Amino acid sequence: MTESLATITGPAPLLVAEGLTKHFMMRSGALKLSRRSVKAVDDVSFTMARRETLCLVGESGCGKSTVGRLLLRLIEPTAGTIHLNGANVTRLAGATLRAFRRHVQIIFQDPFASLNPRLRAGTIVIEPLENYGLVSASQRQKKVGELLASVGLRPETAQKYPFELSGGQRQRLGIARALSLSPDVIVADEAVSALDVSVQAQILNLLIDLRERLGLAYLFISHDLAVVRHIAHRVAVMYLGRIVEIGDNRTIFSNPSHPYTQALLAAAPAANPHAKRDRIVLEGEVPSPLNPPKGCAFHPRCPFAFERCSVETPKLTQRGNGHWAACHLS
Repeated sequence: MTESLATITGPAPLLVAEGLTKHFMMRSGALKLSRRSVKAVDDVSFTMARRETLCLVGESGCGKSTVGRLLLRLIEPTAGTIHLNGANVTRLAGATLRAFRRHVQIIFQDPFASLNPRLRAGTIVIEPLENYGLVSASQRQKKVGELLASVGLRPETAQKYPFELSGGQRQRLGIARALSLSPDVIVADEAVSALDVSVQAQILNLLIDLRERLGLAYLFISHDLAVVRHIAHRVAVMYLGRIVEIGDNRTIFSNPSHPYTQALLAAAPAANPHAKRDRIVLEGEVPSPLNPPKGCAFHPRCPFAFERCSVETPKLTQRGNGHWAACHLS
């Protein structure tokens, strides 16, 4: 599966995640003696190219943020590999891991909690460069001004503390910090969900402009399908730790193959409340990753499930040019 998926973005993708798996061990019982495995991410594969945004979507708890943390090497994968610019970065440690962190950065969901309230904005954006010894004292002020200007903030913002800034300004500051080390890949974990709608549009347009100007690749994690439709080149839909469908933006939104993707799109708010839409009503709750169903994990809630779905796990198969889905129906 993964060797075919690698062709989606061409022969030399910037980042390749192959068979990524993360199981967390939990203890249960009165004496905490029983050990059980939580399959947070299970055999996830995808590629990313420069100037591309891959969006991960799905319900809360499906493993989207865990995938982002794996790419950032904040947690160790149980299995699978990550290649960046052709180099295997899966098991880096020490000085090589520190060097890798320059190339993959993150924009956090909460633009206030992710900033040190005791530091001025200028110190926040220049701190990563100082940690790596990449800026001299004489260049400090100039570099701060350049970073703030790149995200649409005025030079005097450097003297302000986070509590003196609006939500949108704080998120711009977080973006400037992520850009300071000139990364190749940025993981944006619900980067606009805490902002007002009008501010969301400004931040999304800023991210798009930076992507094209600097050649960035984004792994954009979101539950807001309107945001995803605006920024994504490709969309990967996750359910209970697995990618169940992946394809380009237009295909996923106009011709989804997987019933779960269809249900997500049908549940999204419509711009015209009077427009007639076919709704897919899902029964029950998302199964526990401690005890996932056999076969297709979605089959207990799927209105189209049949006998094969409960015994055989579907594999991602190609449904068109760069469009893959894991469903026995089609």
